[in-house]
Amino acid sequence: MDLSNENIIHVKDGDIEYIQFKRLLEYKDKLVHAYTLKPLDLRNKTKDDENYIKICNSLGIDNNNVIQPTQTHTNNVDVVTGDSNSSDFQDVDGLITNIKNKVLSAVFADCNSLLLYDPVKNVIGNIHSGWRGTVAKIGEVAINKMVETYGCSPSDIICCIGPSIRQCHFEVEDDVRALFMEAFKDESIIKIGEIKDGKQKYFVDSIKAIKNMLIECGLKPENIIDCKICTLCNRELLHSYRDKKSEAGRNASIMCLI
Repeated sequence: MDLSNENIIHVKDGDIEYIQFKRLLEYKDKLVHAYTLKPLDLRNKTKDDENYIKICNSLGIDNNNVIQPTQTHTNNVDVVTGDSNSSDFQDVDGLITNIKNKVLSAVFADCNSLLLYDPVKNVIGNIHSGWRGTVAKIGEVAINKMVETYGCSPSDIICCIGPSIRQCHFEVEDDVRALFMEAFKDESIIKIGEIKDGKQKYFVDSIKAIKNMLIECGLKPENIIDCKICTLCNRELLHSYRDKKSEAGRNASIMCLI
């Protein structure tokens, strides 16, 4: 099975596989990136895990430079400096940096992945946007942090959206629906589902919500690129929490300036 489409390529390197965005590959002399697929499993979240070693070797970067925050579904975004290490980032779900050879990593099992790049200021961001982070607008927090810290212009920033659970499977009840409506005030992101066990179900389009938020932040629509991949629809190739629950592995997004 090949996930390649107009926005991404599906790379197979020996026994590992990952996707890359065609837009970010335009800057392959400045940055390296990937979103991992099965059989890689980054649930251990440590730089010396054999899975990190494999993906870093494939990308030509040093696994010893991996920065993996402790993600807790916040909207906290922090800055990676030259002497940063993973232990510096507790309760952090987004990292940004302009430091070369720092490998920013985040892990996922249905949540939204936002890969940010400003080619003018040469700044990257790697953001874990679960549904809680999405309603807390972690994407907006990250853009503002890039502007405040590095003087980035939102109109220069590229955002690539990785695989995640899509509206076809992102079924919620009224409590989560209400949070999305409060945050985004857009009925078009909600589709009414069935009534199950006496409870009304809804399907949320978190990708549309994120895109609209990024445009409001000043990003150009043409600089927002979606991979168009649902993790649950493609559970054979991607780890999905809704598929395996607590036994689910983790996909990882990797970004590194070179």
